[in-house]
Amino acid sequence: MKKHIGSKFDDFLEKEGLLEEAESVAAKRVFVFQIEKEMKRQKIDKSEFAARLETSRSAVDRILDPECPSTLKTFAKAARALGKHLKINLA
Repeated sequence: MKKHIGSKFDDFLEKEGLLEEAESVAAKRVFVFQIEKEMKRQKIDKSEFAARLETSRSAVDRILDPECPSTLKTFAKAARALGKHLKINLA
């Protein structure tokens, strides 16, 4: 007997044309969580992070905003600023 009735939530999002955006925001939320966790571990504030990125604090705020799009180049630069490497894979 089936436990669940109806389609998957992903199917609903895809039908409504929202799946790609939802996945993008979710992926950035994970990235931001990891960046903030590493900043905390290294005791780096946003000003120091901005200096390492050679950018402004407002640009850092945009990078750390899950709703604001960022490029892979920006993600890679942010990771390098923390001594890390960006790793991307398909699931």
